[in-house]
Amino acid sequence: MPVARRVTHTGEAQGEAQLPAGAFGVTPNEHVMWEAVRNYLFNQRQGTASVKGRKESRGGGTKPWRQKGTGRARVGTTRSPLWVGGARAFGPHPRDYGFRLPKRIRQLALRSALSTKAEAGEITVVADFRLSEPKTREVAQILRSLEIDRERCLLVMAEHDADLLQAARNIPNLRLQECRLLNAYEVLHADRLLIMESAVERIGEVWS
Repeated sequence: MPVARRVTHTGEAQGEAQLPAGAFGVTPNEHVMWEAVRNYLFNQRQGTASVKGRKESRGGGTKPWRQKGTGRARVGTTRSPLWVGGARAFGPHPRDYGFRLPKRIRQLALRSALSTKAEAGEITVVADFRLSEPKTREVAQILRSLEIDRERCLLVMAEHDADLLQAARNIPNLRLQECRLLNAYEVLHADRLLIMESAVERIGEVWS
């Protein structure tokens, strides 16, 4: 069964924590992880890029010069894509880049990502803690105590914690996520996976 280092929020070591094999001990599937990351990034695209084609461009209704006798190439409009200031051929138009992945593929990608992090030793289990007040300095002090304040960190919670979310939202390298909302991209993007002890069992229940 995979294990991870267990610490308190003050940085005190407390041995090792067992990780559910169903979520953290599978053989990683690289292609499925690639598909999940691609799906996540494509779904984030706004798809609002747009340029004018020949039919949308204003002007160009008059033929620049007569068809024959000038020695130059024949031209029907000044809005030709070949001309400076002309329209663009096959340019982008607003569209939806998103697509859906089957549920089992998403689940396998997440289990593969979690197993990759566990195998690389990039998971730390932290004992559950509560903030005395929703202050950013408290969360920053916790990261310094764990010596991960310079790493890109994903903190996984068992359930929604409004105070912790409010306190951590101004820390650039820290992202918080509930275990039921995890996805492969966020797991792979983080340098360090910080999982609350109560969330470890929940991940095993939800994603195994």
